[in-house]
Amino acid sequence: QVQLVESGGGLVQAGGSLRLSCAASGRTFSRLIMGWFRQAPGKDRQFIAAISSGGGGRYYGDSVKGRFTISRDNAKNTVSLQMNILKPEDTAVYYCAAREGASFGLELQSSYNSWGQGTQVTVSS
Repeated sequence: QVQLVESGGGLVQAGGSLRLSCAASGRTFSRLIMGWFRQAPGKDRQFIAAISSGGGGRYYGDSVKGRFTISRDNAKNTVSLQMNILKPEDTAVYYCAAREGASFGLELQSSYNSWGQGTQVTVSS
């Protein structure tokens, strides 16, 4: 129902930064919980970050705490992921996801209803 399109991926050296964006279609964006996941080659999809519908609650996976920041602009129907101090192990396809409901189980990919196509992030050593 909700269509999501990621952008901003690319190639960056270790220690550098990238900012990913996700644009959402629909008229109910302000009610959605938004999340970011990533999947590296040969690995399971991993929870990165989530943000509550109003933006007041932010949650991060252990692997990115202190380096990544999630934010949203409900007026623009967008959610962003600022990635700093990037490491080679951050290399993955990054996916934007959306769901409704209370802020529980946000780290579970099965709780999200809509997914973007993904954007590739490659970090060189």
